[in-house]
Amino acid sequence: MKYEMKFNRFTYACLVTLVSLSVIILCSFNQRTLHKFPYAKSGLTDRQAAAHLLSRFTYGTTPDQIDVVLHIGLENWFQQQLNADLQDDNLNQILSDYNILKLSNAEIVSIYPRNGKVVRMAIADSVINKDSVKTDKAAYRSQLRDYMQMKGFQPERELIRQFTNQKIMRSIYSTNQVQEVLTEFWFNHFNVSFSKGACSQFIPDYERDVIRPNALGKFEDLLMATAKSPAMLLYLDNFSSVGVNDQIQKRPDKNKKVKGLNENYAREVMELHTLGVDGGYTQSDVTEAARILTGWTIYPIGSEGFGNGYSKLLENVGEDKLKARGFVHEGDFLFAANRHDTGEKIVLGKHFAPGRGYEEGVQLLKLLASHPSTAKFISRKIAVRFVSDDPPASLVDKMAKTFKNKNGDLKQILITMVSSPEFWNATTLRAKTKSPFELVISSVRALNAKVDQPYQLFNWINRMGQQLYYYQAPTGFPDKGQYWINTGALLSRMNFGLALADKRIPGVTFDLLALNKNHEPESAENALMVYSKILMPERNMDETIKRLTPLLNDPNLQQKVNEAAGHASPTMSKDSLTDTEEIKMPNKIVNTEVKDKYRLSQVVGILIGSPEFQRR
Repeated sequence: MKYEMKFNRFTYACLVTLVSLSVIILCSFNQRTLHKFPYAKSGLTDRQAAAHLLSRFTYGTTPDQIDVVLHIGLENWFQQQLNADLQDDNLNQILSDYNILKLSNAEIVSIYPRNGKVVRMAIADSVINKDSVKTDKAAYRSQLRDYMQMKGFQPERELIRQFTNQKIMRSIYSTNQVQEVLTEFWFNHFNVSFSKGACSQFIPDYERDVIRPNALGKFEDLLMATAKSPAMLLYLDNFSSVGVNDQIQKRPDKNKKVKGLNENYAREVMELHTLGVDGGYTQSDVTEAARILTGWTIYPIGSEGFGNGYSKLLENVGEDKLKARGFVHEGDFLFAANRHDTGEKIVLGKHFAPGRGYEEGVQLLKLLASHPSTAKFISRKIAVRFVSDDPPASLVDKMAKTFKNKNGDLKQILITMVSSPEFWNATTLRAKTKSPFELVISSVRALNAKVDQPYQLFNWINRMGQQLYYYQAPTGFPDKGQYWINTGALLSRMNFGLALADKRIPGVTFDLLALNKNHEPESAENALMVYSKILMPERNMDETIKRLTPLLNDPNLQQKVNEAAGHASPTMSKDSLTDTEEIKMPNKIVNTEVKDKYRLSQVVGILIGSPEFQRR
């Protein structure tokens, strides 16, 4: 008996050990073989592949980052980034100063009221006269400031400033770079804009709680979250869309537009968010989808906020009774059953039975998220962002297949893309043109700079043609090189490079010599060669150096750039950045004799402003 017990205990212990070892080995094996990058088949070295991976999935390579990626392994680094759970203590410390990141929509509405609301409140409280602005503007503004201070209000522009600053700081300092890049990508895809003032108070929450947490999840979840967001409901007007309730009146002729029906969101959710313009839907589908989404609106926010038409209803009837009547309340989202079109609908050939209320909208969004046209449209858009402006059809097909097989799992789609030979093909290297935002952030990261005044960088980004969060159209900023590059844009970028390297942008500090381990190059030409490799590692810089050398010792370079920028045509070029494109000055710049002393900042500024640095 004792022997049998000992044997059983021994057997059990062995089994536990074997199972534990099996789990460890299996996990280790899965981590190693989750995906393999076929860059060697394209003739790339490990360092070149690491540089390419970083150029596409970060906001720019920082000093020694290629060595770090090689030490971890390209595949392991990418998997870590997809997990998006690396420690970010430095960034979190920086962001702790931004109080808007801790506030709910209701709190933001309360603390950062829109200017018009403040004026109405001040007039109602007899603090100002509505005609006083016409007689004494200075007194009017002073009275308004005093009133805001008394009420504990903060100006709306401070909300926008904080939000813009946090985006810049995240992009510079986050160790979870892929998450940040994807957050920008998906925000641009599901674009909302500060230009539509009604949205401004809800955009911080939209990026923080809707886009960022879902940027590496399932596409269906991302689509659903954006559809319910107050920012999107306001931006595309679905919050005000009302259908015909058959308990009140009969449905009118289906060829007549329903009074109160707004089709803006229904159209854009098909054309821009899911199926694509050629996705196979019709105008009838748009109208029917809009009817399905009637009643999707905003839960009452603040004393004068959107959705307050339901405040008294909620107060008088109570949420429990409204829930029994088909109302749905989730956070700041409300499905108002009394505004929902209760007739039958047909979208993309699918019949939506009447009387299902909120579930009709959920069913519609799931239908759109899983549609084959969506798989192709979204896959291509991802490939355009990370591969080239015109990605290979073979790659898009692979990604679309993964989209369908993995139910829109965005991580798996990215893995399919990066594990495909097309991603590593020589024709895709440096095939993308940086937006102004990407140029500024990559420059700061390349210089290992410390940034204390991020809004100064925003001003430069804006000056170069990209006003963050203010793109009016629901399309978002175009992801094409031809949109960003023309003669004027190149001169503005050169101007930025010279200003940054010369430390003329307040709140941005760095040490150029430290980048070269405190060794000062012997000459301007030598500095050009050394710093070109530091700022643009693993690239053949021979042609770039040849083109830039004549600019090195020109004492009036900044003046000439300014003059040229003043005469440059604002018209966009039809061509994106080419290998032979050069910055054209109004006066010819010729080689000068090499001086004993040169300005290292001018050398670095020329490199940042060069066409080659504009590529990623």
